[in-house]
Amino acid sequence: MGTPLKLIAGLGNPGTQYADTRHNAGAWFVARLAQSHGASFRDEKKFFGQMTVIRAGDQEIRLLLPSTYMNESGKSVAALAQFFKIAPEEMMIAHDELDLEAGIVRFKFDGGLAGHNGLRDISASLGNSQQFGRLRIGVGHPGGKKEVVGHVLGRTPAVEREMIEDCIDEAMRHLPLALTGNWDEAMNALNGYRAEPKGKS
Repeated sequence: MGTPLKLIAGLGNPGTQYADTRHNAGAWFVARLAQSHGASFRDEKKFFGQMTVIRAGDQEIRLLLPSTYMNESGKSVAALAQFFKIAPEEMMIAHDELDLEAGIVRFKFDGGLAGHNGLRDISASLGNSQQFGRLRIGVGHPGGKKEVVGHVLGRTPAVEREMIEDCIDEAMRHLPLALTGNWDEAMNALNGYRAEPKGKS
């Protein structure tokens, strides 16, 4: 058994213009998790984001949606972590993942940051620690480096969005393993999953 989670942050960009973009996949997960527990977010200026609390058994987990832009996510995560004395290994970051196709979702603990601006900023804000959990939600890669920004900030096609929502459902099914810090079992349970397209966009 590992270290239980005390914080789950969902990355994205603030504002309605970004709400349906691929870069906000992590925020979709955390919003859905809060909804499934009947929890409502409230603005927390000292944490530069919105926060709520859910319970899993006797475990209390804070959910965070940073109100910063993606590349300043660490400002929000670190502020909350410092206030509640939450160590890196007690948190999980849900984020979009270019290196996974849409329809693939994986848990990960520790390891590289894959060039993700949000993860890099969080790591830097936590003393360069990479010892935190991640939920990697595949959004696919456009092929060329120059197309990446347009891809992640582009509106998600309906077929892709359905597949991502299926991935979120599956991740929530296996989340209890991650909540207890049982990362090996969590990864074994989730990491072979693939959502299939249901129709045309």
